[in-house]
Amino acid sequence: MTKIEITTCAERPGLVPHLYGIDENWPVFMRHDPVGNALLGRVPEAFPEHCVVATDGGRVVARGQSVPYDATLSERREPPARGWDGVLVWAFADRRAGRPGTAASALDITIDVAYLGQGLSRRMLAALRDAAARQGHDALWAPVRPTEKHLCPHVPMDEYIQRRRGDGLPADPWLRVHARVGGVIGKVAPASMTISGSLDEWRRWTGLPFDRGGAVEVPGALVPVHCDTAHGHAVYVEPNVWVRHGL
Repeated sequence: MTKIEITTCAERPGLVPHLYGIDENWPVFMRHDPVGNALLGRVPEAFPEHCVVATDGGRVVARGQSVPYDATLSERREPPARGWDGVLVWAFADRRAGRPGTAASALDITIDVAYLGQGLSRRMLAALRDAAARQGHDALWAPVRPTEKHLCPHVPMDEYIQRRRGDGLPADPWLRVHARVGGVIGKVAPASMTISGSLDEWRRWTGLPFDRGGAVEVPGALVPVHCDTAHGHAVYVEPNVWVRHGL
């Protein structure tokens, strides 16, 4: 690996406009979560000390984003069942209300495709953990999207996360990265992200016909998309896995 520098966005605010300029490999339909479209782009400027950026010779090659939220409210003693969407909404609701963040949750670690397979995701995770610790948090939560779950979309997430290798580590590569640095796999967030659209929109996003009602397997989706031809729409409800990193 070339020499890559990782800093917080607070330390290098001039890089914030370039965080989304990296070459990503997210499925097209994942770009249409309304919560993410409304709020995610505001995270690095709103919470720069909780976000990290990796550069190679001045070029942004990876980003890691997390947010603080107030976990002292009675309904927030546990991480939300709505996972990624839920914690993102909490963070901005707290910011608007002036409530201090007492907990932190990761949102994403995205690596430029040219830098995949070089161990950078592990370094970015470590950097997010360090950033949360510097803000006084005792843990970093993460609604993890297992990288190989899309290969078995009909397997319930509760069952999938029990799969282990011979050494006892998770079978899923991304869950394994978290486990190796001390992350503790917790409960499933069953509705971590919800993406809905017309059948024409889903056809554009996926190239699939969406001409039959019921469960539709979509490349990159962790579970099937529910297609309702009678009413002309389809809905994807993605489960994630809450992982806790003690700091």
